[in-house]
Amino acid sequence: MSLSVFVEMRFWLLVIFSLVLPAGIYGVLLASRSISSRAVLVFGIALVLISGVDVYLLQSLSSLAKTSPSLADDALFVSELSIALYVLPVVFGGIGVNLISHVLLRHLTEAEKRFEREHSDE
Repeated sequence: MSLSVFVEMRFWLLVIFSLVLPAGIYGVLLASRSISSRAVLVFGIALVLISGVDVYLLQSLSSLAKTSPSLADDALFVSELSIALYVLPVVFGGIGVNLISHVLLRHLTEAEKRFEREHSDE
């Protein structure tokens, strides 16, 4: 067992999944002048999956911090401050669900219009 969770691989995975990957996804979405609905759907699903991994890693680090002798990890992962760490996964999950919902609603709207055109002559 290490003296601090900050040297654990899980902590660095949390940093990657909480900051690096979402920033990359947002960067691609903002830099794209045009993007397919499939790509938007993939990015939405990726954000939802990232939020799930974040929650798992936060829970794992919290239980690890309880057993480590360091007080710094207790202050971040075991105290009331740890609730603030869950804001990022909630935001990523929410944005991901919105992206997925946007793609599905757009598809349904287009399917309804096609249906109306095909059945308007009856």
